[in-house]
Amino acid sequence: MDEAPLVLVTGATGKVGQAFIRRVLSCPDGWLAGITIRALCHNRLLEPDERLEVVEGSIDHRDVVDGATDGVTHVLHLATSKETPETIFDVTVKGLYWLLEACRVSPSFRRLVLVGGDAAVGHFFYPHRLPVTETQPHTAYPGCYALSKVLEEVMLEQYGLQYDFDYCCLRAPWIMEKDDFRYQLSFGEDVFGGPRWRDLVGAERADAYVEREAVPVMLDEDGRPVKRNFVHVEDLVDAILAALDQPAARRQTFNICMDEPVDYGELGAHLAESRGLPTVEIRTPYHSTWLDNAKAKLLLGWRPRYNLERLVEEAWSYEREPDEPRVVWYPG
Repeated sequence: MDEAPLVLVTGATGKVGQAFIRRVLSCPDGWLAGITIRALCHNRLLEPDERLEVVEGSIDHRDVVDGATDGVTHVLHLATSKETPETIFDVTVKGLYWLLEACRVSPSFRRLVLVGGDAAVGHFFYPHRLPVTETQPHTAYPGCYALSKVLEEVMLEQYGLQYDFDYCCLRAPWIMEKDDFRYQLSFGEDVFGGPRWRDLVGAERADAYVEREAVPVMLDEDGRPVKRNFVHVEDLVDAILAALDQPAARRQTFNICMDEPVDYGELGAHLAESRGLPTVEIRTPYHSTWLDNAKAKLLLGWRPRYNLERLVEEAWSYEREPDEPRVVWYPG
């Protein structure tokens, strides 16, 4: 990097934002130690640091965005809204538009990195018979969140065409950290994300499965185990850092995911063998998807460090402190 970067992070208090900021601020030397971060915070705040400036405000207000982008060299855009129609277009469309406009006219700006999602290509809602590459047409599934992921990518692409705007889109599947991977398999009310297994089997059976510590094995309509894509947050942070100033990332979209999707049949077998947990097969309307991460490996020099075994081991061995409850900050 030519000059010390000042990186604006939107959605800075979320899972990815906190992991990125923690990584940068914990580095005592090297090029990471030269990065200064400006965090745009709305509902929650971060503790200030000598290399961390906290700016309060909502991304849908132009004056807030103009002030937050003043002098920045890079933007890491993480701010999003899940299935909340009341706010999703203020954040996704208006907020991103103000960011793009502010960066477009800024003399210091170098690149905007967007963390998008595989919701833009339908993830397991639609059948994909071949590996899904970055050339896959946008295929949003029902709901406003998936549509918002498509709109983000389209806005970036068009700004690239209209203004030769420098961006990079990192298309991530479901992002895991700590014990997230364990709780996405819970038959209880504490399930993380979807499907909500207890809704599929009924409360009485679900409670019995909770008592037995049973693990759901998601099947497709033909009774085959579903393959679903994941990425650990630390692997995603690696990709963000690789994309910040990599020339080959200019105006490119990358799938950032594990080398192979998680096969729920293999996951159930692994947990049965390694931890003696019983499994329950559940037929669903969902489909297997295999995101192809070869482009990120080739152009970014990035490699995921997490596979199925590491995801399982870290999720099941993670112990939360009493003052660290599981909190999901968004619906959906």
